[in-house]
Amino acid sequence: MHRLVCEPRQLEAVLPLRHLHVPAGFDAAIRHRAGLDAVSSSAEETINPNKTLPRGILISLALSTVLYIIMTLIMTGVVPYKEFAKFIDAPVAGVILETGLNWLAFIVNLGALLGMTTVMLVQLYGQARICYAMSRDGLFPKFFGEVHPKYRTPFKGTWFFGILTAVAGGFININVLFELVNIGTLSAFIIVSAGILWMRKTQPDAHRGFRAPGVPFTPILAIVFCFVLILGLNWETWVRFAVWFGLGLIVYFAYSRKRSKLNEPGLF
Repeated sequence: MHRLVCEPRQLEAVLPLRHLHVPAGFDAAIRHRAGLDAVSSSAEETINPNKTLPRGILISLALSTVLYIIMTLIMTGVVPYKEFAKFIDAPVAGVILETGLNWLAFIVNLGALLGMTTVMLVQLYGQARICYAMSRDGLFPKFFGEVHPKYRTPFKGTWFFGILTAVAGGFININVLFELVNIGTLSAFIIVSAGILWMRKTQPDAHRGFRAPGVPFTPILAIVFCFVLILGLNWETWVRFAVWFGLGLIVYFAYSRKRSKLNEPGLF
């Protein structure tokens, strides 16, 4: 069978979303997983969240993992994995060109755009709810906690982060944003996993709507795997994250800590 040679310009024409390469395929996976955990921010708007949220997250995670594996098997079945180096910037487009079914490019583009759109919507939804809760607890200004009189949603926070996301997406290199999302998400997973270990030690009898299984092994493994993935990012991403993290610490110690309604004597 005649095999097509995939030039970079061909790949860009078929699939302009050039971030879908091996590291960026990892980007997509991380963003997808981030969308799953963002669902937890809707706990206050969910019926029986102690059962439905963990069940929904775990089932969604299992299904998405199976789909990722199936897609990978199909791609490596059509094109030997050693040949992916020829079109590492867009492996999906490369597979399409190898099969000669270039008309599939439109469907792939549409699916990729829809997928990224849903991820952004979930992230904006989750971010607005998180900042609403933080505002209610005194950690953020009251601006983020104001609820729309008709729709009963934190509309100001939604508009704020929607505009901020649009500006960032329009003026910052998209690959830089992807790497920042990666390191931010993985760092958050590390902090949450460490928090599980800390709470199990300091508050073993506290009520838990969902009890993480396999402690301490599960959170330790999560910390190790996330840290290994972070090590694969370039040093510029580490610097940007350090600056961003530092700004967050300044906001916390300058504003949030003094106004927090959750402070307990002797906690800090």
